[in-house]
Amino acid sequence: MNITDVAILVIDMQQDFLSPASPLFVAGGPAMVPNLQRALKAARSANASIIHATRRHRATGIDVDQSRRTLFAEVGGFLVAGTPGAEELPQLAPASGDFTIVKTRWSAFFATDLDALLRRLGTHRLILTGVQTPNCIRATANDALSLDYATTVLSDATASQTDEIQLSNLRDMAAMGVEIMTVSQFELSLDL
Repeated sequence: MNITDVAILVIDMQQDFLSPASPLFVAGGPAMVPNLQRALKAARSANASIIHATRRHRATGIDVDQSRRTLFAEVGGFLVAGTPGAEELPQLAPASGDFTIVKTRWSAFFATDLDALLRRLGTHRLILTGVQTPNCIRATANDALSLDYATTVLSDATASQTDEIQLSNLRDMAAMGVEIMTVSQFELSLDL
């Protein structure tokens, strides 16, 4: 893998997705955190670009997607900018030299400057990590393919509510042309 044209995208590794007390909790999320840490360590060792995409909403909920507006109102909000729930896990927080983007929808490309950033970085291959596979990972993968990025999903550095959901979505994305690999395969591909 030519690391100069690779970027790794960390999607939604925030407290409100990874805390069991949250209505947005992704059950498979906490278990994959060590794998994601390994992937980030390998990417940093290879000087790959790292981009953190986090979902943040206004306290009023005016920018919450239609499918979650009722839930947002019922629970008094989630992923609100400036609250602990919107913060990334400390062990995955951006390091010096990492990039960040803020999104309000599933795809990290929708209404963000991600595509412009990737093009300025010279990215041709996008490596997707984070939560949750059937929503934000898959939506971002769809858009990445549409924008002609070679797209890889790290199967054990992404997570869903259940193993069944995870495997079904990985199979579907593979059928669309997304490369599916493990963190160990990713590490080997970097030739470190």
